[in-house]
Amino acid sequence: MTVQRLHVSKRFSEIAISGNLVHLAGQLASDLDLDIQGQTQQTLDIIDQFLAEAGTDKSHIMSVTIYLKDIEQDYAAFNEVWDAWVLDIQALPRTCVEAKLYDPKVLVELTVVAVKPT
Repeated sequence: MTVQRLHVSKRFSEIAISGNLVHLAGQLASDLDLDIQGQTQQTLDIIDQFLAEAGTDKSHIMSVTIYLKDIEQDYAAFNEVWDAWVLDIQALPRTCVEAKLYDPKVLVELTVVAVKPT
């Protein structure tokens, strides 16, 4: 089975597709000066864009891993944006953990596994 990679750089690719399986690399906001809600919204917008490029959408997500810089401080605010994003679809499987991220300004990072509709 072949693997198609999109948005490839020397170190990683943003999207990997094999058959109907779609993996997104860890996604984060492009404007790290935003608060948790702003970073979350930007990240979800990027995820929507990449899923569309891969031929799918958020309703076909199989799992999401959420990394928060400060889960105690940001969990509720993150969930406000998340809940609005998933309002029109069934609840998605997800894991949410606190993590030390690569840059102190990064407040949230999400990885996604989805499938293409048949």
